[in-house]
Amino acid sequence: MGCGRALLCILLPPLAVLDKGCGTIIVVTLLTLVGWVPGVIGALVVNSQS
Repeated sequence: MGCGRALLCILLPPLAVLDKGCGTIIVVTLLTLVGWVPGVIGALVVNSQS
């Protein structure tokens, strides 16, 4: 994961996981709606795995 992707995870979590699949986008979007921090953590975890 590059610096640009990490910054995107922090600023706009759903946009950072756009290329990971529909289910991932939905989960990260729901986490972001619940709270910004869970969305950021979810995006960082998804992007660090691949």
